[in-house]
Amino acid sequence: MSSEILSFGEPMFEFSQVGAKQAGEPDFLSGFGGDVSNFAIAAARQGAKVGMLAHMGNDAFAGEFDRLWKREGVSTDCVVTNPHAHTGVYFITHDDDGHHFSFLRKGSAASLVRADQLPQAAIADAKLLHVTAISQAISDNACDAVFAAINMARESNTLVSYDTNLRLKLWSLERARAVIRETASLVDICFPSLDEAQLLTGLKQPEAIIDFYLSLGAKVVVLKRGSAGATVATESLRYSVEPYKVTAVDATAAGDSFAGAFCTHYVAGKSLEDCLQYANATASITITGYGAVAPLPTLEQVEKRLSGVAV
Repeated sequence: MSSEILSFGEPMFEFSQVGAKQAGEPDFLSGFGGDVSNFAIAAARQGAKVGMLAHMGNDAFAGEFDRLWKREGVSTDCVVTNPHAHTGVYFITHDDDGHHFSFLRKGSAASLVRADQLPQAAIADAKLLHVTAISQAISDNACDAVFAAINMARESNTLVSYDTNLRLKLWSLERARAVIRETASLVDICFPSLDEAQLLTGLKQPEAIIDFYLSLGAKVVVLKRGSAGATVATESLRYSVEPYKVTAVDATAAGDSFAGAFCTHYVAGKSLEDCLQYANATASITITGYGAVAPLPTLEQVEKRLSGVAV
């Protein structure tokens, strides 16, 4: 059965430093990361039929992702194994200056994906294709593949959602600005976050940033404003929500869960206002737990939050 939502990009296996077995020997807890994988699982837990579109290495890390996605009900029909490359991995370490990320993604299977390897029929059958700027930043050919996937979607009337996730360790601000602006002009739903959008656009005020992305051609702009809430906008609508008052412990995957929930309810036919309410509630639960996957809420939990019941 075809997926309603396809999430295209690079999943990454995580090793997070949690302590020390003994002096000089750091201990790492393994886990899952990658914005597109987080998005897919968040959408699946909200009830969507989701599939991953990803190239993975022929290694143990890919096997762990395969088992994760199958447990979560995420289709792996469009997951391709590259026997000559590895799955992306990253490490989180801690010191007095905070936490630090180290990535092993150069030459990863996801960074080697080409436009001619995309499953055009699966993209055409989906209701929505989700892509992110991180996938465009990891390599030139991966960037080309994202644009090709968007073009395939547009030719088939498949909706496209786009998260402008900015990672300046992967590319320069100048290139990020050019690529993200071009991509935003092609998509149906654009998810910028306020702090990153200020860097990308040079604008400061939320309303001006929303106007900027709408003027590029994005049909729906959903601006994530952190502690100030979120706003969904079209040429004829502006609707904002305030954040829930919760004790936040880890913002990992908050934006991914937000987008996953929004897109799930958008393809289900809910109003933009309702989509934003679901997304806001989803992210508010996600930030109360640790890690990228474990705290992603189910639809039942989100509906309890929306009804005022403690989660």
